[in-house]
Amino acid sequence: MKLLYFDDFKLGVLRGNEVVDVTSQVQDIPHVGPHDLINGLIERFDDYRGKLEEAAEAGSGIPIAEVRIRPPLPKPGNIDCMAVNYMEDGTLPAPAPINAFHKASNTVIGHGDSMLLTDIPAAIFEGEAELGLVIGKRASHVSAAESMDYIFGYVNFIDGSARGLPPDSNVFFQAKSRDTFAPIGPYLVTADEIEDPQNLAVKLWVNGVLKQNFNTNDMAHKIPRLVEWLSSIHDLEPGDIIASGTNHRGLNAFQDGDVIELEIEGMGRLKINIRDELERTWSRDTRSEHTEKGLEGRFTPQLTGKYAPES
Repeated sequence: MKLLYFDDFKLGVLRGNEVVDVTSQVQDIPHVGPHDLINGLIERFDDYRGKLEEAAEAGSGIPIAEVRIRPPLPKPGNIDCMAVNYMEDGTLPAPAPINAFHKASNTVIGHGDSMLLTDIPAAIFEGEAELGLVIGKRASHVSAAESMDYIFGYVNFIDGSARGLPPDSNVFFQAKSRDTFAPIGPYLVTADEIEDPQNLAVKLWVNGVLKQNFNTNDMAHKIPRLVEWLSSIHDLEPGDIIASGTNHRGLNAFQDGDVIELEIEGMGRLKINIRDELERTWSRDTRSEHTEKGLEGRFTPQLTGKYAPES
């Protein structure tokens, strides 16, 4: 099943190219807003699945192109993001030690929304294509062998980053938890629809040009290990997101006017826009292209605008 919010946060089920409003089927779930309604539904899904399937089959559909798609998880309790969790197409000699960081839950935006690049001296703004794992029930000290039982579903996830901000000792918080830096969607796909989450094609386009193209089978630490490790540190709750990491070789500068599209097999295509009032520009090379050209520095250089080296 593909669940989504649309228009004024009506809950819908995707049926082909249509969305069916199933809001009335879940109104008895205690909630004060769409964020805890979807979390409550995830926690009680076994009790509601039949009702939703019947409503989706019998209800009137609205063409998906005629609605505004909202984030399927408007405000997760936790967003745990894995760091350096891919083998980078075999270019890393060994897996990096397992590591993660938190991203603020109110950074979430949805399909059709805009990621905002603010007036800060970032060396570059990037977005990482990632498979988002959605937790289905409270997980505390879960073993790897049991971990897949705790995953409710999956979602496209873009991990926005403002790289190179001073000082060097303050990295992840100010780089990762900026407003609009967690695009997700367009749908929340239940786990039964994904045969093998560890073998999914992940593709990200910038203005129609394919930039990231990798497979989840390249993860250094696989999904069961992620759940095991994170749940040993803090309890994972229904609706929490684990962003499982990315292959960094295709990362490139996001800049004003860009249209970004992310598609992971079976999860639809998430589309967002990039807005920068300063209209800064960078080279369009990916990280791997920058390195292969023998150019200096870790990131592709800023070319014009405020904070550019020549300005």
